[in-house]
This record gives sequence, structure tokens and C-alpha cells, in this order.
Amino acid sequence: MSDSSPVRPAAPVLDVWCELQCPDCHTALDDVRALRARYGDRLEVRLRHFPLEKHKHAFAAAQAAEEAVAQGMGWPYAEAVLGRVAELDRKGEAVLVEVARELGLDAEEFGTALVDGRHILIVDADQAEGKAIGVTGTPTYVIGGERLDGGKSQEGLRERVEEIADRLLAEQQG
Repeated sequence: MSDSSPVRPAAPVLDVWCELQCPDCHTALDDVRALRARYGDRLEVRLRHFPLEKHKHAFAAAQAAEEAVAQGMGWPYAEAVLGRVAELDRKGEAVLVEVARELGLDAEEFGTALVDGRHILIVDADQAEGKAIGVTGTPTYVIGGERLDGGKSQEGLRERVEEIADRLLAEQQG
């Protein structure tokens, strides 16, 4: 028996290359929230990791974010950590576990994940892919093959992402 329901095309993808110890990514959070609210499941917004060497807790934060994804709360966790960038800078990895606990996640598992490095390959792969496509700083948005660098200024970026998303969605309608 065949299913005659129409196959829905895959949602356009917006990759947000981000670093969870980056003040500019914290600033960009309002735009990312607005995009997620506006498009819902019509646009797949993916958090991609691009930890910068100048932020010593960024690599651990990226691994912690992947543990949050594994526990089903990737975006809420990333948003909560970005809301505490200055504290992460001062207190380090303890903040990552504290945020997990506050969100009701298995904080002990976060601690273990940071020690055993189970998410390092994902973070490394994101970073390598980012470098390969020309990401040099965060936040950087990639949608419809276009790279938009938000590290210098967020000005007008959300509008540009919306233009591209709207065009991609219209093209899907045919």
C-alpha cells in the first residue's frame, strides 16, 4: 500500500556558526530567537560550533552544548550559556554544569562528557567545516549558499537572512 500524502520538501537550513563564550553571539541571540519564532519548522536553524582560541572555555562550552543536544535541550542550553558569557569567562567550566542543573538536565552526565570528550569529534568537525567555507569569526550565518559575517556588525543581518529564507521558501512552493 502506498502513502499518497505529498512529500514535504526539506526546510531550508540556516547554519549559525557560534561560540558560546562570544559576546557578539550573545548579542545575536535576539535575532536567532526572532528567526526561530517567525519561521518555526519551515526553517531549520542549526547551531554550529566555531570555538575561538582567544576564549579558553569555548571548546568545553561547545562540547557541553552537544551534551545538551543529546539530552534534548540544545537550544535552551545554548541560549542560557550565552546569557552568562561574562560569568563563563570568570568562573569557567563550573558554569556549564551549573546551567545544565538549572535546566533540569543530568548535570553529572555533563561533567562526565567534558572529561571523557565524547563530543569532541562533533565540535572538531564543525570547526573544520567552518574553516573550509571561510568562517573566520562568530557569529556567522550560512543560508542558501550565502555566508553572512556577523562578527563585525549585526546590522541588517536578520533582514538579509529573512530575504533569503523567504526566497528559498517561495522557490519550494514552485
